[in-house]
Amino acid sequence: MSLRRTISASAAAAALLAGIAASPARAEEGMWTFDAFPAQRVREQYGWAPDKAWLDTVQAAAVRLTGGCSASFVSSEGLVLTNHHCVIACVQDLSTQSNDLVKAGFTAATRAEERQCPGQQAEIVTAITDVTPRVQAAIGRNQGAALARARDAAVAAIETESCRDPQRERCQVVTLYGGGQYKLYRYRKYSDVRLAWAPEFQAAFFGGDPDNFNFPRYALDAAFLRVYENGRPAATPRHLKWNPRPPVAGEQTFVVGNPGSTQRLFTGSQFDMRRDVIFPTLVPLNAEYRGRLVSAMEDDPEKTRTGNDALFGLENSYKVYMGQWQALRDQEFSERLTTAEANLKSRVASDAALKADVGDPWSEVDRATASYRSFYPEYLLLEANAGWGSQLYDYAEALVRAAQEREKPDAERLPAYTTSRLPLLEKQVSDEAPVYPWLEELRLGFWLSKTRELLTADDPRVKKMLGRQSPEQLAERLVAGTRLADPAVRRQLWQGGIRAIRQSDDPMIKFVLAQQETGRALLDRYRAEVDAPITAAQSRLARARFAAFGDTLYPDATFTLRISYGSVQGWQERGRQVPFATRFEGLFERATGAAPYELPAKVGAAERRIDKKTVLDFTTNNDIIGGNSGSPVIARDGSVIGAAFDGNIHSIGGSYGFDPRVNRTIVVSTAAVQEVLGKVYGGEALLKELGSGAPARRRR
Repeated sequence: MSLRRTISASAAAAALLAGIAASPARAEEGMWTFDAFPAQRVREQYGWAPDKAWLDTVQAAAVRLTGGCSASFVSSEGLVLTNHHCVIACVQDLSTQSNDLVKAGFTAATRAEERQCPGQQAEIVTAITDVTPRVQAAIGRNQGAALARARDAAVAAIETESCRDPQRERCQVVTLYGGGQYKLYRYRKYSDVRLAWAPEFQAAFFGGDPDNFNFPRYALDAAFLRVYENGRPAATPRHLKWNPRPPVAGEQTFVVGNPGSTQRLFTGSQFDMRRDVIFPTLVPLNAEYRGRLVSAMEDDPEKTRTGNDALFGLENSYKVYMGQWQALRDQEFSERLTTAEANLKSRVASDAALKADVGDPWSEVDRATASYRSFYPEYLLLEANAGWGSQLYDYAEALVRAAQEREKPDAERLPAYTTSRLPLLEKQVSDEAPVYPWLEELRLGFWLSKTRELLTADDPRVKKMLGRQSPEQLAERLVAGTRLADPAVRRQLWQGGIRAIRQSDDPMIKFVLAQQETGRALLDRYRAEVDAPITAAQSRLARARFAAFGDTLYPDATFTLRISYGSVQGWQERGRQVPFATRFEGLFERATGAAPYELPAKVGAAERRIDKKTVLDFTTNNDIIGGNSGSPVIARDGSVIGAAFDGNIHSIGGSYGFDPRVNRTIVVSTAAVQEVLGKVYGGEALLKELGSGAPARRRR
């Protein structure tokens, strides 16, 4: 989901108060794993629930895009439905100054015209296995750095031994309930992902920032990809049935996708750190960087074209951070969090056996969080976000660390560099993608200047990093001198391993190599003082929650496959009913000719051919979060009727809680996609593949 709008503290808090962490799930609340779907609860509420065969079919059709989104198979030949904002990076990578596909849109008239997306991989869950006993046995009584090493060694061994075909499979051990459970997810992967259709950016993002996180909405935020195998479209016989009918008020809906991250099971001290340390650091940094980026793009068409995707993502992040920060500063919401935690503590204290089992995990989290507070800015700038998103820096760091880690046994490597995870990293490093020097210099210069400002010029690590150069001078030298924009150079360094890295005279490689001692020291400290003790404490907190609330709890989101249930409906806003659907007629009425309400050129040219009564977007009360972007919205009969692409103003609080009265998922309808494919974008071949015919009409 693209979280792109700030909200007031009162609105955020109102949306959260009914769904506070450590409480049993409410109706419609929950991002459930497929092996723990609450079928009985759904059946009691709706009179029907999916059976195992239904769930198995849907699971086989659900796609995770490693770029951070969700999707689904909608044909037997590898066709994938997702959101436009999930493919915009690909569209930007495929664009040139003379052929701006972001602005004009893209339709492949034939399979031969479909174009590969750099760095993208599609993955489908084939099995979920509980490996909790093995991982927890490996952890044993270890603490600190020893705990992290033991856990990571067990995870690496499980992943490596469980997937024997790295060309077709990927295995991932997922931590649930903060360490209360560990599940092995086995994936069928497709490394050749190609763009088949994307509308004009203005059609996908009509209304721009003023309409973001609001409804009514008139965005055609949809796109099609296709997965290939051995140079041919992959066979995907288990796919969702394309159903271009309008949604019906009150009908059951299921959203299946990969929600990225929630913090609903955090403790009070973890919430406090986000409010007092993390957001006060990130919000002003992002605001200043946005100002620099906008200034650099001003009055420069080519920088505007090449920088728009970066600006789009930055504004999303800024508004999410700002909205979540405002929510955590709301006094009533904070009091409810405190009360919920006190309730769980009371339940533990009143049960002698449970108290003896779990001890006082809250104090352990408090100590770990206090430690994290003491070095968060330096960890952020020198390790976690080093390079500030510079593509060239990220290439260099991946090459350097992969070479260093491959010298070690799998059990001793950092988790991101184990055998099971290297194939995707190698693909991301090796695939050809454009690099924009002006943007690289801007990112690196900003990062270096803010590191000097926040850590001070007297910090020995800053002195080592800058030497006698200014941040801007160093950024210019690194970008001008590096050859890492060339994928052939990157592949050569990857294949050459640690010897090639040490012998390289590339300034970016040498710079990153010189920073490794600093970054690794901070990473080791984080793993020993923060990650490990919180993992141990959360494992016992999970046992406390299970004892208190039984199986009514679902785990926090982890960018792994989940299913949520709900229904098509609007909501009450300030005493008025917000309708659940918009139609094309509203798009034309809303168009003013001035940004951001300019009518998309191709849509405007086809106005007379478009049925303006066709539903464009609609809302449901499914529980989703960022990462669910592109998730299929599935009807009771197993057909897909839309793709989730956003949430309403209240859903920004979904990181911390859920209120089914006002939290809404915003969906682009399959009816809208069907309407424009042929009439606007020349997608007749896609319509034929989808089984186009007269749109099915559901009885009301």
